[in-house]
Amino acid sequence: MSRVAESIGSAWRGVRWYLREFSGEAAYDHYLERHRREHPGEPAMTRREFERWRIDHSDPEPGSRCC
Repeated sequence: MSRVAESIGSAWRGVRWYLREFSGEAAYDHYLERHRREHPGEPAMTRREFERWRIDHSDPEPGSRCC
């Protein structure tokens, strides 16, 4: 593989990582890593359950914002 192709691949991986972190897409992956570390042997939430939990706990006081 040429150096240019390696550089492009590396840049793409960096952009992809940044976008996943910024958008919250990587949150489930982080949850799974932490769950495996802190609760070995226990079943983790499914992606759907995690997203529901995340939405339910995202704003403890929803009446305090303007919109």
